[in-house]
Amino acid sequence: QVQVVESGGGLVQAGGSLRLSCATSVSMFSINTVGWYRQAPGKQRDLVATITRGGSATYVDSVKGRFTISRDNAKNTVYLQMNSLKPEDTALYYCNARIVRVGLIQDDYWGQGTQVTVSS
Repeated sequence: QVQVVESGGGLVQAGGSLRLSCATSVSMFSINTVGWYRQAPGKQRDLVATITRGGSATYVDSVKGRFTISRDNAKNTVYLQMNSLKPEDTALYYCNARIVRVGLIQDDYWGQGTQVTVSS
C-alpha cells in the first residue's frame, strides 16, 4: 500500500509564501501522476496542480505564475511552492498519488491534508 503524507501548511499573510511537501512511500518512478488538490469550506475539492512521472506539470488557471510543482526523486517527495498567496487560496490541501496498473486499473492514494490559511 502506498502511503502519502502532506506537510508544510500554515498561516501566512497575503503575499507570502509556503512550500507544501507530499512524501510518498514509493519511488516517484512508480507513480504515474501526483496531484495537489484543495478544498475550501463548503466547496468541492478542486485540482490545483499535477506532475507526471515524466515531469510534465499542469496548473489550474487561478494559480498559474504563482505556484510551482516539483519533485525530489531521491526523497520520493513532491513539492508545491506557493508564492504571492491570496486569501482565496485558503483551503485544506491534499496530495494524491495515482498509479496505473497493468490493465489500466487506476489506484489513487490520498494524504490526510494540510491546512493553508492566508490572512488579509
